[in-house]
Amino acid sequence: MFLTEAANRGSVPTGYDIENSLKVEKANTEYLKRVVSSAGNAKVWCASMWIKRSELDGTNQYWQFFSSMTSDGSGGYSGWPTRIGFFYSADQLWVDSRAGSGNKRLTSLQRLRDTSAWYHIVVMQDTTQSTDTNRTKIYINGTLLLPADLDYDQYPAQNDDTAMNVANSQIVVGAQGDGGYPWSGYIADVHFLDGQSGKTASDFGEYDEDSGIWKPKAYTGAYGTNGFHLKFEDSSNMGLDSSGNGNNLTSNNITAADQATDTPTNNFATLNPLHKYSGTSSHNPTFKEGATRWTTGRAGYWAAGLASIGLTSGKWYFEAQPGTSNTHITSIGWGDESDLVDWAQDHSDTNGFPGENGTNSIGYLGSDTSSSYGNIWLGTGSTSNVNANYTISNIVGVAIDADNGFVYFAKDNTYVNSGNPGSGANGTGGYAFTDTTTTRTGTVFPAVGGYYHTAPTVINVNFGGFTTITISSAATDANGYGTFEYAPPSGYYALCTKNLAEYG
Repeated sequence: MFLTEAANRGSVPTGYDIENSLKVEKANTEYLKRVVSSAGNAKVWCASMWIKRSELDGTNQYWQFFSSMTSDGSGGYSGWPTRIGFFYSADQLWVDSRAGSGNKRLTSLQRLRDTSAWYHIVVMQDTTQSTDTNRTKIYINGTLLLPADLDYDQYPAQNDDTAMNVANSQIVVGAQGDGGYPWSGYIADVHFLDGQSGKTASDFGEYDEDSGIWKPKAYTGAYGTNGFHLKFEDSSNMGLDSSGNGNNLTSNNITAADQATDTPTNNFATLNPLHKYSGTSSHNPTFKEGATRWTTGRAGYWAAGLASIGLTSGKWYFEAQPGTSNTHITSIGWGDESDLVDWAQDHSDTNGFPGENGTNSIGYLGSDTSSSYGNIWLGTGSTSNVNANYTISNIVGVAIDADNGFVYFAKDNTYVNSGNPGSGANGTGGYAFTDTTTTRTGTVFPAVGGYYHTAPTVINVNFGGFTTITISSAATDANGYGTFEYAPPSGYYALCTKNLAEYG
């Protein structure tokens, strides 16, 4: 949950900025594909990409984010694919070589479950090598996985052909070679190299000399016949190849709306699949659309979700909007670290709300069931009756002043209770986060909650990096970060790592 130095979260300076990523959603079967017209090198290839997970399914399933499958000669695809993805609910990275001598697989001992971080994955395949451990090399955040780092290690035989770069095969980003087993998350800076041997993670990234964190750098080498580079910079052509080869990929269920600014060099907050609450785990909400869409889990229960980045100082802004009119009751605000579970308190009691019983939490309630909503709950049952109910047609702006312990709520850019984030007037809260006479820990998390009434309640959130909320104005903060419907108040910023490095 916390921002440690172990993984890249876009918080270190770099001369190489990645501007965009692609959000893919397995429920929508979103992926990019390219049919290989001319055979390349099936023995030697390299794939490099940055990924950020948005779902942890927990089921006995696997998900692929880069793969290739050979043609069956009848317009379809068959055989075991060469693929890079995650192995079942264990969240281990796996690589299937699908070599000529049969399927060969490597699986990491490491579990990649940090949904707040970007991971850099590099796979160097070269079956011409005489030493088996040199035929498939996997790097995670710059570190080569040695045999001792693998849970399963089957290397291809020398000079085996894989399913990559075979004529009429299909290379896919975001799913398996035939579009099966799609993946959910963000993908950025994808490089695929055909026939280029001897590549390592250091061709695509480097360690920051001050922090030691692995960060991206520009690749300057060749790509080979079927190689490509995906920067996702053109929202009208998300499969555009920037390598100079013209090996563009075509979209499957991907639109301009799937372009994101959440990247390895500027990582934005999302909702955190590791921290979602209800009465029991079987009633927990679900997160979709790049962990920006929250949905309740079971009728008669409250549930809640928290952001992937916590706050201890600075001034921050995000937006949220109910996503369904099926008698929703929602709560939008913050939860102190000490109140995380209490943001889903009462569990099945209709008389409580997220933000009500958490002593240090604050929630702004809205509903389309009754105009009597529109109150702000301040913990322990106390309330501020602002009489500004919001429904599915409204966007709620949340301005958090973590320096002074205030939060300001806006309904369609009009701040309720005559609040003024710029001047500091009429904010809600106003207490020191680290008051030693309370249970406050000094860290608060943007949070949402809701009650499942006659149908699941949905809340769409926007921290600035990606959202499904309809944005017409495309406002940014003063630093030019984030994409919002309404401009953040003066002095308030999108919750991303470039801003955190300056103001957090």
